[in-house]
Amino acid sequence: MSTESADGDDLNDRITNFLRRNFPQIQMHGGSAAIQNIDREEGSVTIQLGGACSGCGISPMTIQAIKSRMTKEIPEISTVHAETGAASGAGDGMGGGNVSPSFPGESSSSGDDEGPQAPF
Repeated sequence: MSTESADGDDLNDRITNFLRRNFPQIQMHGGSAAIQNIDREEGSVTIQLGGACSGCGISPMTIQAIKSRMTKEIPEISTVHAETGAASGAGDGMGGGNVSPSFPGESSSSGDDEGPQAPF
């Protein structure tokens, strides 16, 4: 079991370092990112964005960027769940419910699971 704990700690450290290295703007803008759960068997991690991220209009794009980049950079992770504390909802990473962000001039297109691309 000590090997699993060491591996789990290593994965935890790599995820934490990934967030700090790739998304320093979260902390610079008064937000926070914390690991809520890691399921090594499923290859999933749950990240909670808090502080200024709650209710921030750009947090859905930050979440999408975290999901996209983390699964590419950390091979043990295949699924990333990320949420803000903006609302208690379905945990879709958009702060609750099944509502996607909309932007001026953007038409809604069903079947687009990628979401908006982050500007960083």
